[in-house]
Amino acid sequence: MTSPQLDTLFRPFQLKTLNLKNRIVMAPMTRSFSPEGVPGANVADYYRRRASGEVGLIISEGTVIDRPSSRNDPAIPFFHGEQALAGWKNVIDAVHEAGGKMAPQIWHVGAVSNPFTEWRPDAPAESPSGLVAPKKERGKAMTDEDIADTLAAFGRAAAESKRLGFDTVEIHGAHGYLLDQFFWDGTNQRSDHFGGSTVRERSRFAIEVVKSVRAAVGPDHPIILRLSQWKQQDFAARLAHTPDEMADWLVPLVEAGADILHCSQRRFWEAEFPQIDGENGLNFAGWAKKLTGAPTISVGSVGLSVDFIGTFGGESSPPASLDNLLERMARDEFDLIAIGRAILSDPEWVAKIRSGDTSSLKDFSPAVLAELH
Repeated sequence: MTSPQLDTLFRPFQLKTLNLKNRIVMAPMTRSFSPEGVPGANVADYYRRRASGEVGLIISEGTVIDRPSSRNDPAIPFFHGEQALAGWKNVIDAVHEAGGKMAPQIWHVGAVSNPFTEWRPDAPAESPSGLVAPKKERGKAMTDEDIADTLAAFGRAAAESKRLGFDTVEIHGAHGYLLDQFFWDGTNQRSDHFGGSTVRERSRFAIEVVKSVRAAVGPDHPIILRLSQWKQQDFAARLAHTPDEMADWLVPLVEAGADILHCSQRRFWEAEFPQIDGENGLNFAGWAKKLTGAPTISVGSVGLSVDFIGTFGGESSPPASLDNLLERMARDEFDLIAIGRAILSDPEWVAKIRSGDTSSLKDFSPAVLAELH
């Protein structure tokens, strides 16, 4: 039996054509197990196991759109081309057979390189202003033609997603990648329509991406947009310092067609604006929901005692209490919760939580990153 508070995690969720059996989302996590961009049977089995483990919604690892420099790793999967799309068809069929629901995350890395590989694409990196970080040049500034082609590529990827049978689609607009490079004044120094002195002005490119995806999937297919204040280039970076600035950033994106905002922060329990409502105030997803009225997904070190930065430093992490999460879910601060490393290390994490079998929850070890299991 589950407690009444735990039951908040296992309420159904419905939006447009998306019907989920619970509020638990598998967070997107880059795995780099798709040689030449093609996901194989091992990738299908990896996601099928999470669907069998009762995850409500699976969001895939980042899958790149059809642009010459959209990826920074040769084993990141494409979401274009006959072979890659056939591989993704096998994935979604396997997830559905196991009773799951799934979204691909469609992505362009912009000017960000991958520190774990020396591989580089044949084309130069592209970004708003040829900057990967403030005053740090890499690649080239996008031309009007580059921008138009990129918008079209996002739309094509979304259309293919719906054609293959995916239940929803997520646009990656976070963590210092292409869309986020347009949001950030440190990397967007453009003087045209896609630049500007405010985050609202610098959101125009992302707004056009959302509109392109909406036109491709129609009015009833849900669109998720992943966003963050922090960037891998600067963990302390912030796009919105006040609720008014956050509304200027987020409301136009929802008005453009984003149905669900996936609000990434390193630790979900941290207040977004503690100067306003205290240390136990609303987190990023809570404020996004309050300001826009859109459903939100929260994420950030759920169920583990060490955040993901520790993971890259080689730290393991034992399971942690869910009490704070359950309190926030019970008061509907946000609608869904995305869980990454805990589900990565234990495909049965959701089923164990539901049954109360917390004694068998597994520690997260960085060693699991070396394989698909």
